Parts: sequence; structure tokens; C-alpha cells
Amino acid sequence: MKLKRVVVTGLGTINPLGLNVNDTWKKLCEGKSGIALAEGFDVEDVPSKIAGQVNNFDPLDYIDPKEAKRMDRYCQFSMVSASQAMENSGIEGQIDLDKLGVISGTGIGGIHTFEKQMQVFLERGPRRISPFFIPMMISNIAAGRIAIKYNARSINFNVTSACTSSANAIGEAYRAIKYGAADAVIAVGSEAAVSKFTLSGFSVMRALSTRNDSPETASRPFDKERDGFVLAEGSAALILEEYEHAKARGATIHGELVGYGATCDAFHITMPAPGGEGGAHSMRNALLDAGITPEDVQYINAHGTSTPLNDKGETKAIKTVFGDYAYKIKINSSKSMLGHGLGAAGALESIIVIKSIQDQKIHPTINLTTPDPECDLDYNPKGTIPLEINYAISNSFGFGGHNATLVFKRYDE
Repeated sequence: MKLKRVVVTGLGTINPLGLNVNDTWKKLCEGKSGIALAEGFDVEDVPSKIAGQVNNFDPLDYIDPKEAKRMDRYCQFSMVSASQAMENSGIEGQIDLDKLGVISGTGIGGIHTFEKQMQVFLERGPRRISPFFIPMMISNIAAGRIAIKYNARSINFNVTSACTSSANAIGEAYRAIKYGAADAVIAVGSEAAVSKFTLSGFSVMRALSTRNDSPETASRPFDKERDGFVLAEGSAALILEEYEHAKARGATIHGELVGYGATCDAFHITMPAPGGEGGAHSMRNALLDAGITPEDVQYINAHGTSTPLNDKGETKAIKTVFGDYAYKIKINSSKSMLGHGLGAAGALESIIVIKSIQDQKIHPTINLTTPDPECDLDYNPKGTIPLEINYAISNSFGFGGHNATLVFKRYDE
């Protein structure tokens, strides 16, 4: 069979920097940080007291009150970003709904609901748990709810692969369209895991930054003084569409997705392979799928978590794949400003890559003030710069050794 081309026709996001794509992109290019002291709960006895939280978000601005009450925060985020993307695409009423799918990605799912209902269970007993507990908590419910809203009857499932969840969701949506299983897929990543409970859990792993006296400078990917990632929340959605279908309906095409690689380190439950082998394998597979060489790539949006091991491992992986050309590629980390949105990160960073290609510029990696000798590539620390981009990569790596790489291309007919 002839493989289909896959283009991006819709974008939507809510995150610590903004409640839409344009505001988010503007602030990234200005080098603004969305990280602050965590609000909404007591953090006095938690080692890491900082987070990237979505501010000024009222679900009732977007969702019917009765329905909003029956959704976990992560699901509310998913519904809003998906709605933005669908509106941006203009695809409603222009697609066979048997060929419209939904694939979601979340690393944790409805943790706020779980915490609340566990407290009810312990204090008031099993009969007082909400009958909506399970359908609010489970990680696939966002995909189900989005499908119900749009009557999308094609492929539908959720990916949970830690911090690669939504990158995998986008990749699987790409494959579904490429092989003809769907004409379009709503690919969405969402996470709302900022709570005292989860901050405590990541803190005892020593995974989080404890730069509590300077939240805005806490996330410092590739910097010698980095001490961990910053937990964040948010959601992002992309409408992926078969090229001929998009062209026939006169859709605005933001970019093209041309490659996907997914691998596993098979090394350790939390640590990346020391030489970055899994990430390198993922990038190689994505380039092979795209049918391009390493020298065709101008820009990499790194996973760039600001942890000692990840940043060194990703740097090694890039050098393994790109050789000497690695020093000519422009790299940045959006997490320096957004924090780490776990399962939502891959989708949000994919939108950032698409905006970078559209505007032919890349945002800075902020807080990179003391270069790590082991992280010696060009991470663009000084500010937003113009860049001619034809092909760009988005990397996502996660606990369990998961790796996912997406290759986006500047759209041309």
C-alpha cells in the first residue's frame, strides 16, 4: 500500500506560561519562566517547594459545571487543549467520524481524584467513596471523553509511558494515519500531578530541584549547577491529519510529521543508560523513518530535564547519532521555562517545535550560566535567535527506559 503523508492542522495548549498557543510561544521567546513557589497546599515540610502550575484556569470557563465536577484536573486540561486544537483545525463537520480517532498520553492520570477519594475512604469508610472515583481517575478517560464530545469513532486509546507518554501518543497517531487506519487523530498529552503527595514522592527520590529560594532559576538544563527537574502540569493537543484529506478541505497546515522512533534502554527503572544508547537508538529510528540523514536536521528540542544524568546522557546520545555535526545543531530545552510536565511534555514540546519551524526561530535555554564540561553542545543560552529550519527533532525520555523521538518537517506541497 502507498503510505500516507501526515500533517498537523490544529494546535492547542494550557500550561504554566499561558492558556493558549500564542501566549505560550510569545513568553518562551521572551525567555519568561513559568516556575514559582507551589500554591494551593502546604509545602513547609516538602524538600522541593516549587512547581510549574497552570494559573488563572477556571474549568467552568470551558466545561459545563456538571461535567467539570466529574472530571479530574488532568482530564479538564485534556478537554480544553483538545477543544482549542479542534477549533484551530476547522475539521469539525468536514470528516467522516468513523475515521476520526483520539490517542491520549498521561504519565499518572487522575492523581488528585485518587488522593481525595483515598482520604474519604480512610476517614469516612468505603461506602462514602464517590461513584465517579474510578472513571475520574483512570488514565484513558480523557481519550474516551474527547471521543464522546466529538463523536470520534476511530482508533482510541491512552499511552502511559512516563515522560514519553504524549510523544508516543503522537507517534502512534502518526502511524495510524500513515497506514490508513484513520484520516485524522486528536493526539493529546495531559498531566495534573502537582500536589504535596507527588512533590513528596519525587523529592524522596532526589529527582527534584530544591532551589526553593530562586524558583525561576531552578530548572537549568545542561548547567553544571543543575540539581533536579521542576514538576509541572498542563496539556497540549495536536490534530494530525492525512495530507490529501487536509488539502481537499483547504486546511491550514502548520507542519508535517515525517518520522517516529520509539525504543527502550532496558537498563534501569529510573536512570538512563549511561551512554545514552536508548536515546540514540530512538533518534536513529526516527531519522530512518523520515528518510533523512543526520545532516538534514537543523534543530533539536531536547528532553533536557535539568537532572545530572539525563542531560549528560542526552548529550552523549546526540553525539553518537550526529557525530561532529552535533556541534553545528541548535538545541534548546523548553523545560528551562515550563518545568517538566511529565506525560504532557512531549505534546507541548512538539507544538513548540512546530512554532519554531513556522517562525524560523528558536527560543533560549534559560538559566544556563555555568556550562557543564560534559554538556558541550550548542544549547542556545543567550536568547531567541533566527534559524532556518527544514527538519527538527523532539526528544522525550522517561522512567522505565522509554525513549521517543519525533521528526517534524517544514511544510511544502
